[in-house]
Amino acid sequence: MKRRLARIFVAPLLVAGVAAAQTANTIRDYRRANEHRILSEFVRLLSIPNVASDRENIRKNAALLVEMMRARGLSPRLLEASSVNVPPAVFGEWRVPGATQTIVFYAHYDGQPTDPAKWTGTRPWEPTMRDAPFESGGHVIATPSDSTPINPEWRLYVTPSINLKFFFEGEEEAGSPHITEIMSSNRALLASDAWIICDGPVHQSGRKQVVFGVRGDTNVDVTVYGAKRPLHSGHYGNWAPNPAMLLAKLLSSMKDDAGRVTISGWYDDVEPLGGAERRAIAEAPAYDEQLKKELGIARPEGAGKSLNELINEPSLNVNGFASAEVGSLSRNVIPTTATAALDLRLVRGNDYRRQVQRLVEHIRRQGFYVTERDPTDSERAAHPLIAKVTYRPGGYNAERTAMDLPVSLSVVEAVQSTSTEKIVRMPTLGGSLPL
Repeated sequence: MKRRLARIFVAPLLVAGVAAAQTANTIRDYRRANEHRILSEFVRLLSIPNVASDRENIRKNAALLVEMMRARGLSPRLLEASSVNVPPAVFGEWRVPGATQTIVFYAHYDGQPTDPAKWTGTRPWEPTMRDAPFESGGHVIATPSDSTPINPEWRLYVTPSINLKFFFEGEEEAGSPHITEIMSSNRALLASDAWIICDGPVHQSGRKQVVFGVRGDTNVDVTVYGAKRPLHSGHYGNWAPNPAMLLAKLLSSMKDDAGRVTISGWYDDVEPLGGAERRAIAEAPAYDEQLKKELGIARPEGAGKSLNELINEPSLNVNGFASAEVGSLSRNVIPTTATAALDLRLVRGNDYRRQVQRLVEHIRRQGFYVTERDPTDSERAAHPLIAKVTYRPGGYNAERTAMDLPVSLSVVEAVQSTSTEKIVRMPTLGGSLPL
């Protein structure tokens, strides 16, 4: 029988989950006694730019992680891909004599690319302390100094009953193009009974949460065409097709007024949730009304379904739309092209290739000739509506671990032991990971 590896997603980062409940106070005391040193180390890490394409700085991140792991006795090493200039994965482990089980904690150390000109607070990779959240008007304050000397001999001893391994990836935000190679070439080193994925947002209620799956993801760019050169809107308006309008109409045909995707077959192969998953959704804190107030949304999509319910359905999102210029750069022009970046989120049962094909067939049904490259003059003459569909590499399907497995119940119990509030359990996270 083929064995399926359990993957459990813990957000925020689980620190005390491997310890028994009685150690929680000890861990809290240790954190308080060492918080200035921990903060200083964290600021040092945050100060290094961590975009995967910045090869020099991403290597500095990996080197610092190795240094931090070595200081904690985790025997770190870099796991390299065969290609040059690829961010390595950082691996460390803590072996326990006599342990019969092993879990791997996954995290990624790369971040999203950023445009410093669009930051309204401090600049990226310049960590600062504020006396309140930035959105609430928090002011920058000096990093607190430690007036209490720390004894370098202080130690915290927690003996887990299982082996611990750590895998920090350097290309998650870049689509993880080399994770398959790195994991395949280090199969024995990464052998384990379960992976705990330390990624994702804190629950909106502020409670700790354990999530048992993530959506799949694939991305598609759609470009439609007008005239071969920009035309004056006064001289050619009402005659020359406007690709921005054509694309807007095409996109509007993909969803109804309630936000449900109208592409044929979009929901046909969704794997139904089990009883444990449905109970978890029903027991989760109701937070939609508070979110509507915080986000300024009068009517969400979903025809009355909650956010937690809708996360367990496949979605189609317009990540961006571009055609000519706006604002101070706007001109009296009929543009030559219009492009939309589409984000297709998947749930268990969906196949990302099949979902993209459904999208393409929908575009054809709207009367478009679909191509994978810019159209030729003969194609322009033969087809009044042309759409170039470009598939971005790196698509993958959704994954979900059963919530009633012994390892699942153990992780929930461990996380619950660190909080007096009831933790949140969810079958699926809205985001995706390179699984």
